[in-house]
Amino acid sequence: MLRAVQIIAKNEIGVLRDLTTIIANNNGNITFTQAFVIEDGEYKGNAMIYFEIDGGNFERILEEIKKVPSVVRVEEVKPFKDIFGKRVLIFGGGALVSQVALGAVSEADRHNLRGERISVDTMPIVGEVELAEAVNAVSRLHRAKVLVLAGGLMGGRIAEEVKRLRKCGIPVISLNMLGSVPKVSDLVVSDPVMAGTLAVMHVSDKAKFDIRRVRGRRI
Repeated sequence: MLRAVQIIAKNEIGVLRDLTTIIANNNGNITFTQAFVIEDGEYKGNAMIYFEIDGGNFERILEEIKKVPSVVRVEEVKPFKDIFGKRVLIFGGGALVSQVALGAVSEADRHNLRGERISVDTMPIVGEVELAEAVNAVSRLHRAKVLVLAGGLMGGRIAEEVKRLRKCGIPVISLNMLGSVPKVSDLVVSDPVMAGTLAVMHVSDKAKFDIRRVRGRRI
């Protein structure tokens, strides 16, 4: 059973070592973690640490973490998948990104009302280097399930990063555009609203659409 804990601790050397040791000693398997320094508010300057843990004695893990001298606050929270769910990413020019998002948000709303959890993340961005860096980062994003590239011209380094991303198991939908990106994407869609709709349908557990079954098609 996957459970999650959110910890606020002093920003000190060795804190992560102490916390992960407790989890390991109690047979917990860390499936996801993130940590960052809080920049504002009551806990400014402290570290926010989040773990998703599979198995182990979770109650004992919580009790032992509370006893760590550097820990300020501990609470059990819902795992990200139960709150934000699967992530659909949309990158590209602002006008086209907004149209893809229109289809994706509308479709996600329909599925979320039926009990699913699908979130839509957008980033209007232009420039070959900037877009290539963004595509490269998708494989490092937790719960990222599909990427839609929305623009009029994409190729070069962006296409190379698309190839790498697909090897990581994340499919790419491209709008019908100039450049080499459509040639290396899983699916090319002319209508941006439809592209967003299909992206959400692909990640949904209830929709009957699978990019793998139409891979290489232009619609």
